[in-house]
Amino acid sequence: MVASVVFVDEGEKMLAVHVPGSGQAAILGEISPPSASAGEVVIRVRAAGLNPFDNHIAPGALEQLIPHLFPLVLGRDVAGVVEAVGDDVTDVSVGDEVLGHVPFAAPFEAGTLADFAALPADQVTVKPEGLSFVDAAALPLAAGAARILVDAIDARPGQVVLVNGASGSVGRFAVQLLARQGVTVVATASPASTDRMRELGATEVVDYTHGSTSAQVLALFPEGVDALINLHGWTLEEVPVEAVRLGGIARTVTQIPDDATLAARGLTGGQVMASPGKQILNSLAEQAASGAVQVDIARTVPLSGALEALGDIEAGRLHGKVVVDLTL
Repeated sequence: MVASVVFVDEGEKMLAVHVPGSGQAAILGEISPPSASAGEVVIRVRAAGLNPFDNHIAPGALEQLIPHLFPLVLGRDVAGVVEAVGDDVTDVSVGDEVLGHVPFAAPFEAGTLADFAALPADQVTVKPEGLSFVDAAALPLAAGAARILVDAIDARPGQVVLVNGASGSVGRFAVQLLARQGVTVVATASPASTDRMRELGATEVVDYTHGSTSAQVLALFPEGVDALINLHGWTLEEVPVEAVRLGGIARTVTQIPDDATLAARGLTGGQVMASPGKQILNSLAEQAASGAVQVDIARTVPLSGALEALGDIEAGRLHGKVVVDLTL
């Protein structure tokens, strides 16, 4: 298959939220659009999801660990229409409506907060007809991470699982997926989110603003929970690891609890790096389209509002998913 060409004029530009160079602040401005290399697709972006991870990339926090190429476009999640395909791409075609995710692979350069985005074809799946572009763009990293975490604790019917940080975008999906598997879900959330947590499937909701989370959980389940999915906390004091029973499992997206802490408490598990592929994305998209999984969107903003929204995410002013709608 011969790669199709997106732009024939070398001077063609697109709008993108990007970091122009090392040490520079992220801006919204014009850059050259991508083309489809072998194994890639170029997507005309209709919507792009924002993630806290974008706030780590933007200031260069990971530049010493992972090579960065500039201009570096922010954004990992996307939904849109295939504009071009590269060599060896057979699963999608030009004109297909799709969703996808930019993987956590070196170098960091490609992103989705732009008019066009280039992604590996194995990170892209066809969007179900009944799923909107905005809802589709909310799925990849948040719902994908939730799916990977739930699988990583080997959740089984009848078990009790604590989700710490349940009111965030990943947590809201994790609560739903666990409940659908017959798990008793204990969710940490503020009082303002309690009703929504129960609607999504939580059996118990613990107010993390009201004293020790571990103590509150142990008051409900004196023998401890079977597993912990930790989505919040960068110190051990912030993570309710004491609530997990001896022999239980704890999985985290932060670096806490570390392996030594787990071993000392007779637990297994550890950190999970979530980068969902086509199979996971396809399953989640089908569930969202059928209504089996609900997509909670806290705010929808135009591309011009993406940087402000990222600031709100970093400041903790938003719960649920924020999606950039490029049709606004």
